[in-house]
Amino acid sequence: MTTSTNICAASHLAVLLTTSSNINSSSAAASLLCSHISKISNKFSDTTFAVDTTYLLFSTYIVFTMQIGFTMLSAGSIRAKNTKNIMLCSILDAASGFITYYLFGFALAFGTPSNGFIGGHRNFFALNSFPEGSGFDFSFFLFQWTYAITASGITSGSMAERTQFVAYIIYSSFLTGFVYPVISHWFWSSDGWASPSRTDNNLFLGSGAIDFSGSGVVHMAGGITGLWGSLILGPRIGRFNYRENSSTEIRGHSVPLVVLGTLMLWLGWYGFTAGYFLTILKTYGGSPYYGQWSAIGRTTVTTTLSGSTAALTTMFSRRLLVGHWNVTHVCTGLLSGLVAISSGCAVVEPWAAIICGFVASWVTIGLDLLAKKFKYDDPLQAAQVHGGCGAWGLLFTGLLATKSYMSEVYGGESGRPHGLLMGGGVKLLGAQIGQIIAIIGWVTLTMGSLFYGLHKINLLRVSVEEEIVGIDMTRHGGFAYGSHLEDADWVKSWNQGAEIETAA
Repeated sequence: MTTSTNICAASHLAVLLTTSSNINSSSAAASLLCSHISKISNKFSDTTFAVDTTYLLFSTYIVFTMQIGFTMLSAGSIRAKNTKNIMLCSILDAASGFITYYLFGFALAFGTPSNGFIGGHRNFFALNSFPEGSGFDFSFFLFQWTYAITASGITSGSMAERTQFVAYIIYSSFLTGFVYPVISHWFWSSDGWASPSRTDNNLFLGSGAIDFSGSGVVHMAGGITGLWGSLILGPRIGRFNYRENSSTEIRGHSVPLVVLGTLMLWLGWYGFTAGYFLTILKTYGGSPYYGQWSAIGRTTVTTTLSGSTAALTTMFSRRLLVGHWNVTHVCTGLLSGLVAISSGCAVVEPWAAIICGFVASWVTIGLDLLAKKFKYDDPLQAAQVHGGCGAWGLLFTGLLATKSYMSEVYGGESGRPHGLLMGGGVKLLGAQIGQIIAIIGWVTLTMGSLFYGLHKINLLRVSVEEEIVGIDMTRHGGFAYGSHLEDADWVKSWNQGAEIETAA
């Protein structure tokens, strides 16, 4: 066995300290000690980066499981005849979303040089000049991509069962490559006009808008996009009877898929909220056992409390409204609480998360009742859950964000504005309201205009005949399962191009 010559041994110092020249020997001894201390320090630094990067990548993988959750939830919430269509959309949210975010999206969100509105004037397109000198690494890019595709997945659920596949490709690429990145630049980059982490400390209303992991940036953006898409599309055939002013519930075909998707989303949400700390090896001062790892643990607790409270509130409330215990209602309630807490999960006390979830449940129930009254059709209640509860989550943070947690997570002086009900004044709440208005305005201007244009050139909605038969048969080669249906009289005319098996 050999021993590395870099190991600092007492004998090395002894030789240097017993030589005839005290000055030279002391200098040599000091150089030796400094050299080894520097190597140890570098090793600790390398280890810190490695641990933080591993944490970020692990969070990325967990967030990506949300894509599985959205796929299962969406498929189970619609009719069997459109299953292939929504599953293909979910896969393309990730695949095509990666290409558009790689080419344009990341640059517009975090590229340099940038201004308050948009990033990446020269660098980062197709990851040009990345990561050299950017302060980021490839793991950060991958992490941000998982958030971008989440917004697109929300939208496809709102517009399910009646949207042309070509229209989906167009709007999802535009959302992931341009609309969403601009929003994330505003609130998450160090140069965004309303970012709470601006490098020049010129914060919007003295605080910046707090949206820790995306109640507004991700969920509200996706929900409002879905709202405009569904409004311009119109309801599914048979959903409402305008003559009798009544509605007919169009049930999803698989409750097990809905439950599976919901539980997968719940798992993914831990990466979604706690993962946005980006690093884990950071102390906050005071106790040597208290640091960012503690805040991460607290964030998972607030996430769970809000989702659980919303699930239980919805279960009992819906029981009173409809007369039975409905598991799909519970799933919707759970997601409402998770959406709402995403904004303030890192800066509120656990008890406050219970309030967040309780109100989120009633926001979804109330918006769903309004949707039926105004004959708005959203197969997954995505606009209600993600749009409505995303907005509530931003307001909740402006009301109950605590002073100490704000300082820990976002830094700054102790006088930084925090929640109105926690004695922090109205500035943070004002910034949160500003974020809501900005997101609604930007999404309306961009995605609303796109949907209207697609509608005008007859590229948005499938024909009446296609909608009745099912998009799987008319556009995707046959049904996902229940192949016997392909022999029914009402689909025979579409069955000529279906995928068939031939004998070997």
